[in-house]
Amino acid sequence: MFQSLSDRLERSFKILKGQGKISEINIAETMKDVRRALLEADVNYKVAKTFTDTVKKKALGANVINALKPQELMIKIVHDELVALMGGEEAPLNLQGRPAVILMAGLNGSGKTTFTGKLGLKLKNRGRKPLLVAADTFRPAAIQQLKVLADQVGVPVYSEEGNKDAVQVAANGVKYAKDNGYDTVIVDTAGRLAINEELMREIEAVKRAVNPGETLFVVDAMTGQDAVNTAKEFNDRLDFDGVVLTKLDGDTRGGAAISIRSVVDKPIKYIGSGEKMEDIDEFNPTGMADRILGQGDIISLVKRVQGIIDEDEARHLEEKIKKNKFDFDDFLKQIQQIKKLGNLKDVASMIPGVGKAIKDVDIDDNAFKGIEAIIYSMTPWERHNPEKITISRRQRIAKGSGTSLQEVNRLLKQFETTRKLMQQAAKMKNPANMMRQMQQMRQMQGRRR
Repeated sequence: MFQSLSDRLERSFKILKGQGKISEINIAETMKDVRRALLEADVNYKVAKTFTDTVKKKALGANVINALKPQELMIKIVHDELVALMGGEEAPLNLQGRPAVILMAGLNGSGKTTFTGKLGLKLKNRGRKPLLVAADTFRPAAIQQLKVLADQVGVPVYSEEGNKDAVQVAANGVKYAKDNGYDTVIVDTAGRLAINEELMREIEAVKRAVNPGETLFVVDAMTGQDAVNTAKEFNDRLDFDGVVLTKLDGDTRGGAAISIRSVVDKPIKYIGSGEKMEDIDEFNPTGMADRILGQGDIISLVKRVQGIIDEDEARHLEEKIKKNKFDFDDFLKQIQQIKKLGNLKDVASMIPGVGKAIKDVDIDDNAFKGIEAIIYSMTPWERHNPEKITISRRQRIAKGSGTSLQEVNRLLKQFETTRKLMQQAAKMKNPANMMRQMQQMRQMQGRRR
């Protein structure tokens, strides 16, 4: 995500490297290159021009023209302006009302139905009781798709098989939620291959019928400026409350994320960052600006980690580590938690300084499969007593997991080393946190290969 733009901006800033101060000549050259980078990333032309003009004006201000380290100064100014351009701060969902009603809109292929399921899971994990309403009566198999997704995340679906009246289905779904104690309703509506009058009339009627507190427009970020133009047309008719950008993990140039707030004047509320049902994040302009400039996104990373860690379980695990009782069952739980964070390369790129280092590295999302296979081949006793696993047991584990005896021996040795290090860290009142555990397990997998 944004890798090409990040590389281009980095090259632009190098124009200032070694310069004693910012001058009209070098700032003009830098801004010309920055504007070209933004246009190549499919940022709206007017937005790119206004952005670079603003940065240039600030960089040439009386208080900064004689500043030392002009490259660092320029990065800061560009960062601050990117944050402002993308909204300045997070825009949380409006979950007022009983139930709170969220209406989903968008074209076919934007990922609207998938996002509906992902949002249901996210709200469920926050302690809410969501209900998904299958009001897409136009697309064949849309109801079944939503049911399959909902089953994966454990969220119920309201649907009316055979009823083609989307307005009635949506209204009945909200009533069902009220009568059955659901505090949140997410209404999935029909998309079309392109904007047309029929689509707009239907979505307007559904909105009037359910009176949502939040109307979200879902758009495929990979379509670039087409996404921005479509959002503008929808907003002119629907006056939605926020935007969801999907497929930001794909081969997207990033122009939609940068342009859409300025053109539509509505905040981006969520981004889709992968194919897994957990792979959505609240859109944070500061974190996104950090990522565009190759500085990671520690804010979003912390939120992802907080979303999967149970504090009571974490305290219990810390006590086990202190007593050197950390075993392979605990290890397996940590692997499963890390996998919930989403695409491993995307997660790693959120760590400041790592994104650039791994841009050409292929990180396999199945990287833990070999380790998991070995652990699953152990008996419960062996998982609890890894130091007592004899050579004959190791041979059986290797055979059962489809690995070699050397791989099993290596994992056991590395696990014991990791367990000792974690115990030492806990005794120093600096217990290994989630990111350290992730790093240790990645290193373990790399050595195992």
